[in-house]
Amino acid sequence: MSIASVALSPVYEDYWNFPGRVSGQHGPWSNDSILIYLTVGGSVIPMRVLESDSIASVKLRIQKCRGFFAKKQKLVYDGKELARNNSRVRDYGMADGNVLHLVLRFSDLQAITVRTVCGKEFEFHVQRKRNVGYLKQQIAKRGNGLFDLKDQELLCDESAKLRAIPVEKDFEVSIVASDVVEKVADEVTLKVPMVVVPLRKDFLLEPLIFNPKIVLSPVIKQLIDATFNGLEMGNQPIRSSEGSGGAYFMQDSSGQNYVSVFKPIDEEPMAVNNPRGLPLSSNGEGLKRGTRVGEGAIREVAAYILDHPMRGPRSTGSDERGFAGVPPTVLVTCQHKGFHYSEGFNCESDKFGSLQMFMKNCGSCEDIGPRAFPVAEVHKICVLDIRLANADRHAGNILIHKDGEDGQIVLIPIDHGYCMPENFEDCTFEWLYWPQARQPFTPDEITYINSLDAEKDIELLKFYGWNVPHNCARVFRISTMLLKKGAERGLTPFAIGSIMCRETVKKESVIEKMVLEAQEAVLPGMSESAFLESISMIMDCYLDGLST
Repeated sequence: MSIASVALSPVYEDYWNFPGRVSGQHGPWSNDSILIYLTVGGSVIPMRVLESDSIASVKLRIQKCRGFFAKKQKLVYDGKELARNNSRVRDYGMADGNVLHLVLRFSDLQAITVRTVCGKEFEFHVQRKRNVGYLKQQIAKRGNGLFDLKDQELLCDESAKLRAIPVEKDFEVSIVASDVVEKVADEVTLKVPMVVVPLRKDFLLEPLIFNPKIVLSPVIKQLIDATFNGLEMGNQPIRSSEGSGGAYFMQDSSGQNYVSVFKPIDEEPMAVNNPRGLPLSSNGEGLKRGTRVGEGAIREVAAYILDHPMRGPRSTGSDERGFAGVPPTVLVTCQHKGFHYSEGFNCESDKFGSLQMFMKNCGSCEDIGPRAFPVAEVHKICVLDIRLANADRHAGNILIHKDGEDGQIVLIPIDHGYCMPENFEDCTFEWLYWPQARQPFTPDEITYINSLDAEKDIELLKFYGWNVPHNCARVFRISTMLLKKGAERGLTPFAIGSIMCRETVKKESVIEKMVLEAQEAVLPGMSESAFLESISMIMDCYLDGLST
């Protein structure tokens, strides 16, 4: 993409102080330096980088200058995410005048200051995704029993009832005082970024069912009903500050809890109504190689359907928890003015997308080191990702839940919009760097892996309405084959995952080389089964060499 294709206004005035500027003819830069343009928030920042710079070093330079924490950055060039931190700028083919898009994940915490009219003051932090009910709980907790807010209302400008806590502009919010609070002060006032949206009565929420034989399970019905009731009570969708697409937290009827997350297909990265400012896809390909814009929702549902319980494939109407614990997910059509619409789009048009159960959590795997995670919890995600050839498994899309009185850690995999791609180019597994991945599978895990059947799974997805494209089905068959053969030979998740993932952007993975060799060995016009038989033989030879 040439710089001529974007508007250069406004340009940051302090460009000359930005790290990476060339100082005259005698700067510290070598001949491989290039001038690129970083777009963020509608502004453009000129920036000098070396072709030999790693993506990680570029992110750190941005962090040093602008304070955008490196883990919160997502860099996109030519419609593709620069996800491999150890790869070089030259590996992605960037040159002078190219545009690099910076997508930011804002801090998940916001500070709230509580002041009483008698001069008492205290501060605390809450996650931005929390709701008003949680805000009340935190005020009561920090007040050491002084504030009993269970039956109280939060009022915005002393008139409108506060219903959500997104981050848009400052509001002064008052809490109607209880009898206990009145002994100290007439009201408690907070200054915090908040927004109030009027009650909404007209909306639409329906499941998308492509096969009349499908019977929605009780847990899916409950998920849809709870979301519907929340919308009916006027509790608007709350857009998440996370990710590169539109994702909305949906509230229950009380407005006290989140019950689901809705992801519209038209707000996916590089889709027409994307709220993050990413460019439209020029060829329909998604942010990850081998995926298509607008197919994220069906892949989210596919991950749930294919996450079979230990005893066998998930049947229609089954509520049994899957092996990896993918949250219940269903395709729906939904209409609400609280969603994002680009200029020229009708804000009353229906949106199609995935509706996934909101899972209570205490953060993601980004927040703590992996050594505390149980081996079994890591392995279940390894199995899922290898099988689905996940192109987007990073620590931020694995939630942490502490179960029971002993606080046993349970890992919850989410965000599967880039699984089952058309090729293996962008397979990315964060857990490759975790020590648990180097532990062998247990006998129970191997038994589960042996029970997997790619052909039955493809038919199951067809039953649910997704006729899996040929190339996606091929990748799924090969990845399932590799998982089963690797586990049979006693290979660890690390060993199997390393076969699927590239070391650098331009260095083909082992599995890609196997596919190419099989394609060259098969004569034109031969069947898919002949191709799979060829790659099976090639895979056996390679794996036997590893296990000896």
